[in-house]
Amino acid sequence: MKLSKARRADPFFERETARYENPLPSREYIVQVLEQAAVPMSAEELIHALDIQPHERDYFLRRLAAMEREAQLMRNRRDAYIIPDKADLVAGRVEGHPDGFGFVIVGDDKAPPGAKADRKDIFLSAQEMRSVLHGDRVLVRISGTDRRGRPEGKVVEVTERANSRLIARVVEEHGVQFCIAENRRIRQQIVLAAPEKGKRAQKATAGAVVEVELIEQPTRYTPPIGRVVEVLGNYGDSGMEIEIALRKHDMPHEFSAKVLAATRRLPDEVREKDCAGRVDLRDLELVTIDGETAKDFDDAVYCEKQGRGFRLVVAIADVSHYVKPGTALDAEAFERGNSVYFPRRVIPMLPEKLSNGLCSLNPEVDRLCMVCDMDVSAAGAIQRYRFYAAVMNSKARLTYTEVAAALYDKDADARKRLKPLLPRLEALDAVFRVFGKARAKRGAIDFETVETQMLFNDAGKIERIVPYARNDAHRLIEECMLAANVCASRFLEESAQDTLYRVHEGPSEDRLQKLRAFLGEFGFQLGGGDKPHAKDYAALLERIGDRPDRQLLQTVMLRSLRQAIYSPDNVGHFGLAYEAYTHFTSPIRRYPDLLVHRAIKAALAKKRYEPGDWSDIGLHCSTTERRADEASRDVTNWLKCYFMQDRVGEEFEGSVSAVVPFGLFVALDDVFIEGLVHISDLGADYFHYDEGKHRLVGERSGRIYRLADRVRIQVVRVDLDNTRIDFRLAGGAERDFGRVPQQAKLTPKPGPTGAASRRREENDASAREAKQVSHAKAKTRPAAPDVAAPAPHAEQPARTPRSKGSKAAAPKPAVKKTAKSATKKTTGKKSAVSKTPAKKPSAARKSGSRAPKSAVPKRRVRE
Repeated sequence: MKLSKARRADPFFERETARYENPLPSREYIVQVLEQAAVPMSAEELIHALDIQPHERDYFLRRLAAMEREAQLMRNRRDAYIIPDKADLVAGRVEGHPDGFGFVIVGDDKAPPGAKADRKDIFLSAQEMRSVLHGDRVLVRISGTDRRGRPEGKVVEVTERANSRLIARVVEEHGVQFCIAENRRIRQQIVLAAPEKGKRAQKATAGAVVEVELIEQPTRYTPPIGRVVEVLGNYGDSGMEIEIALRKHDMPHEFSAKVLAATRRLPDEVREKDCAGRVDLRDLELVTIDGETAKDFDDAVYCEKQGRGFRLVVAIADVSHYVKPGTALDAEAFERGNSVYFPRRVIPMLPEKLSNGLCSLNPEVDRLCMVCDMDVSAAGAIQRYRFYAAVMNSKARLTYTEVAAALYDKDADARKRLKPLLPRLEALDAVFRVFGKARAKRGAIDFETVETQMLFNDAGKIERIVPYARNDAHRLIEECMLAANVCASRFLEESAQDTLYRVHEGPSEDRLQKLRAFLGEFGFQLGGGDKPHAKDYAALLERIGDRPDRQLLQTVMLRSLRQAIYSPDNVGHFGLAYEAYTHFTSPIRRYPDLLVHRAIKAALAKKRYEPGDWSDIGLHCSTTERRADEASRDVTNWLKCYFMQDRVGEEFEGSVSAVVPFGLFVALDDVFIEGLVHISDLGADYFHYDEGKHRLVGERSGRIYRLADRVRIQVVRVDLDNTRIDFRLAGGAERDFGRVPQQAKLTPKPGPTGAASRRREENDASAREAKQVSHAKAKTRPAAPDVAAPAPHAEQPARTPRSKGSKAAAPKPAVKKTAKSATKKTTGKKSAVSKTPAKKPSAARKSGSRAPKSAVPKRRVRE
């Protein structure tokens, strides 16, 4: 079709022509036409101005509607289109706060999760939040500033609703039922509507967890209205925390009928015709090394000595052979983005027939794979590499534990059991050592972190939490995977093939400035000037050594870095000190790895692979990764709260893991759980937050609480509904209340430590003290006139001091008590103090007392 001059004036005409067979005016051109007109235009006027043909009309109106949803356009009361910027309106996404107010996050459409752009978020009062829900897209008009100097807005229009279904808990008050959303950023109560005519109502009792479909969104004057579409069960049921997290984060967790049908059509085993054109590696001694509970095996390794260097073969499951672009399987894998690992349950990216069967490199069965075959020098440099499709047969399914026992512990039984494979394993260890030297020379950052593992009882609840020790077998496999990932990025760069890189940028200017100021207090300097390299971080960690405050300094350094994301723009990986890095080694559980496999195959065939807009795909994959992290964190936080329910009143030692304006988060040593010490529980003082130095400072007392400080706490409250654990500092002197000396080793107090037990001990001590004082009064004569009689409960020295120029008072029998009695007296005094009733948590305490991101126990995904 011949297009008019008006249509060809579109500055993005070529882009639209390349994308669509029948191109429409681009969004940018539509906005340009409105700007040039300088007045609002109706849909008919735009159709005329842009020469839209009758058969294009419906498609053009859809584009206008999409632009309206994304706040690129809006309609006024005369149904004419205007540009929001011209009307002094700001578009953004609503982010609710558990206390009822919220913010409009501006300009986040293309900002990857975890990347905090320099933005000025707009404050929304609780009244403005009545008409919107968390996640909605809105247009707001700036109406002033709040008391903190932040811009404050009024909602003009909701352009897109984010919530059609919610997970909620049924509450009943005075015979009336309503629902409270599990997402605490949604504070409106959901009114339950009567069932539709002819349909049976879902019966939900108070306390039940349900899925609610919103039939009416909130307005300024009415709450949201919904209907129960599914009753999930009771709040405390085993596994309910996972069901809630899946639906709360809108995570796909059931495969569609199309996907299951496509899976059934796949063969059960590798066929001979599938092996055509592939390198046959079935005789090579490839082995998998994974954790004890792993079921999906992405990678296998082989190594042999070759001259002064090594030949390293990394074979990765060839998922791309079975999951083709444009199929139902591919669409489902893209939607999920990655597998999600919960305690005791996995939500796979691919159906089990693929993830645990046909694609998994199970032992002693033929499997298709993509291979990175490398020649490694004695210095750990990759001299040559090549990629090719192959067929393999894994010779063993090994675990990190048994490999470590054989190689590093020299366990006789393990070595005997693995004797046929020992030469290959020892070669792998040798190449791991040379990679380690190259890593140190490269300057990669190696932070020390503690991973944890939850152990469950038969009822599905946490029995205990234990540290998960990583050994050199873990590191061996990680170094092999890093080498293959680097080769993949090099190969795609050399082939000029677009792909998704795993990007990790260095610290922002603001974070870097704060880090330097903080390090300066300890006499340290970070090298590298305005743009430090990973080497500078690694060198600083080396200088810090084993200082007592190493954990504090390491934590602050780690928090100065940004989160890694997926992007087609290669800016390198700062933490690993690589100029280019991709994810190639886990296509069973990560969609970006599957894309990299397809790109490598296209490059090998001298073709181009273009799945769409690489930037949008990278943003989507980064989002699904963060979504999985948040869902896993929700589940583990709930399980930890359930675990701590029976420990209210007990005391533990721990370290300050985060300092925030409203208090301290403390990570307990032995149970690996975090909770909040609210600022109101730090003592009778005004505490001021120093963000740059990660501390709270008392105005009157000068008392300082800083990141990584050692403290002893008492568990005072566990809130399962809000997944929140509250602590308070355990007793101590006024100047160092609750503080633990750096070298002290504290253990929970012996004997019962519950509230009832303490009250009984306090009452007994008070009764004993009263009896002793009464007995002393009966036997002791009055004190001399020039010496003041001591208060009944005051602590006294062994002898009453002689007053100058007067006779000394006769020693009192009550004063000449044994050390044991004195101890009881002191204990009684402290008990009397501790009996003061605790204040109810204020509104400020409730705000922000949700636990922060913590180390989530889950299967480690190799970077």
